[in-house]
This record gives sequence, structure tokens and C-alpha cells, in this order.
Amino acid sequence: MSADDTRGAARTVRAGRHSVRIHRQDKVLFPGGSDGGGDGDGAKEYTKGDLVDYYRSVAPFMLPHLRGRPLMLERHPDGLDGPRFMQKNTPDTYPEWIHRVEVPKEGGTVCHTVCDDTATLVYLADQAALTLHRWLSRVGRIERPDRMVFDLDPSGDDFGAVREAARLLGELLDELKLPSALMTTGSRGLHVIVPVDGHHDFDEVRSFARDVADTLVAGHPDTLTTAARKKERGDRLYLDVQRNAYAQTAVVPFTVRAKPGAPVATPITWAQLDDADLDARRWTVADAVEQARTNPWAGVPARGRALGPARRRLNALRP
Repeated sequence: MSADDTRGAARTVRAGRHSVRIHRQDKVLFPGGSDGGGDGDGAKEYTKGDLVDYYRSVAPFMLPHLRGRPLMLERHPDGLDGPRFMQKNTPDTYPEWIHRVEVPKEGGTVCHTVCDDTATLVYLADQAALTLHRWLSRVGRIERPDRMVFDLDPSGDDFGAVREAARLLGELLDELKLPSALMTTGSRGLHVIVPVDGHHDFDEVRSFARDVADTLVAGHPDTLTTAARKKERGDRLYLDVQRNAYAQTAVVPFTVRAKPGAPVATPITWAQLDDADLDARRWTVADAVEQARTNPWAGVPARGRALGPARRRLNALRP
């Protein structure tokens, strides 16, 4: 066992050109015990050292989804049992080699952290940034998203409803000739992600996503809804498109969620939707890297599509 793998109060991790000091690595961030899933299985305990090791291992697969994107960090300095805070501005105490980007907001600007390398990812883990939320646009084209996201949010824990909604949405996107990728959220539902070409602004992308969702709801009004207010949804699954707006974020592929057992938001293939063992928390820090190595999004084009042709196809389908 190398010195880098030993457990203790602190250690130094070498990542590329930088060394990152990990403090209190044996501090428990994810306590063991009930996982709240109702199946009687206890959630495994994970420490900060475990979180660092996971992010270091998954970095080659995660960084392509992080590079050049402003982040919002979900931090739990004392673990799940302590307070949570959402961090947008990058503290002055962060090392100079960590990239930042200043973006406009109403009445000023925000200096977001950008994670472009493994060292930054490890440093954020040391800061107990459990979950990383990314913008759907990149530095240099901050007003033009290159991702469109549909969040399939069930009213309860019925993952069967999530599967069915994903299938229906996937079929509609296929009909519109838009490639799509599927990801567990590590929470309750799934994300369906569509790469777009970055030539449309946020308002155009969100408007298109809303029209896609409304078209799907029109055909399945008893099971699907776009109602933003929970009291108006009933037992229907919520097709959430609100993340497709300026300064809104979505969880990063392979990020850990702040839930018992350290579940991971994990890319999957469309074929895996039929896996009987699949649910939103199927993968954790213990096995998500194995799923990453299968390259589940291999068939998704690297370059996004323009929405113009898809918009014409969608209009032809709508009454």
C-alpha cells in the first residue's frame, strides 16, 4: 500500500502539476445506517477520503462534462448531518491555479469556479463539495447553451413511471431527429440530455424544451405534467424544463449526490432502461467508475444539433 492510500488525519494527493492537501480525510461525510429506501438495507458509511478517491478515479470520465463550465457547488462541511450551503462565488482562499469565470447577473457579477482538471476536482472534494452543478453553457459562449435537459421528477418513489416517461420522451426526440442521452440523477428520477449546437440562446432552448414537454403531456395528460407547483401535479410525473435558463444548473454526470449511501448521477445507455435493478440511485461511489468505463454515451454525437429542423418537425406534430 502506498503512502497515498493510507488513512490518517491528512495526506497529500498529486494530480497533474499540482499537489492537493487533503484535510481530515477520515471525517465521515456519509454516515452509515438506514438509506431511507424502505428495503431494509443499511447505507454504507463514506469518509472524505473515500470522496476524494472516488473523484480522483472518475476524473477522466467526468472532466469532459466539466471543462469550461461555471459551477455551483453543494457543500456539506460536516457531512450529511450538518448544514448545507450552495456556493456560487469562488472564495479568495482557493488556489490561484483553480480557474474562475466572472459572469453577469442582475445588479453585478458572480465569479464561478470552473473545474478543468483533476487537481481542481480533488480540491473541491477536500472542501466537502459533495455535488457539482454545472451550467449548460461554456465560458466564451455563456449566453448560448450546448446542452438541453429534461428532468423527469416523479411524484413519489415509483420508478416505473420514470421509465415510461423516459421511453416516451426518447421516442419523441427520435421522431424529431435529436440525439439524446440518459442519466440517473442519484436522487429520484432521470435526466434526458440533448446536445445542441450552441447557436441558440437560453430563451430559445427553454421554449423549445417546453414545447416538447407540452406535446408529450398532451398525449398523456393523466400521467405527465409540466405544472411547476407541486399541488397542481397530483400523482403525475413532472417534466421539468426550468434548468434550461440562464444561470440555472443541472447535476454533472458522475457527481455524487448528498444522500445516504453516496449515490452517483450516472450516465446509462437506453438499453439499460430495461434493467430490472435500475433506479435513480443504482450506482454509488463504490461502483460508478465501473459503469463509467463502459462508455454508456458512446453513441451520442460529440457535436450538437441545430434546433431549427427539429422545431419544424415538432410544429408539424402539434395540433
